Amino acid sequence: VVVVIAVIVLVGVGVLVKLKGKDSYSVVYETTGDVYVGKLRTFPNLILTDAYILTITKDPTDTNKNNFQLNPISEALWAPKSINLVKENIVFYGPLLKNSKIAETLATQKK
Repeated sequence: VVVVIAVIVLVGVGVLVKLKGKDSYSVVYETTGDVYVGKLRTFPNLILTDAYILTITKDPTDTNKNNFQLNPISEALWAPKSINLVKENIVFYGPLLKNSKIAETLATQKK
């Protein structure tokens, strides 16, 4: 009986997590220094879809400034449908605020 209840609770939590994060974007910072942005699913594994990689370049007119660029993973040579993340390689992850610069950039790109 306890096992059946545990399975029902786990499935329910999984469904809620999947529905909750369906359209929201998260940021993932890895130990390599790579920063990914995408739709993050955390149950049962960490999977990032509709992903972008954040790249930082020096401003050509002022080398003291940095430029940030969001590059879609779908345009990379290896262009995966999704990225399966390894927990041990993640420093942190979390949802983006809707008014963050990245979220605003993504919203304008999707139009």
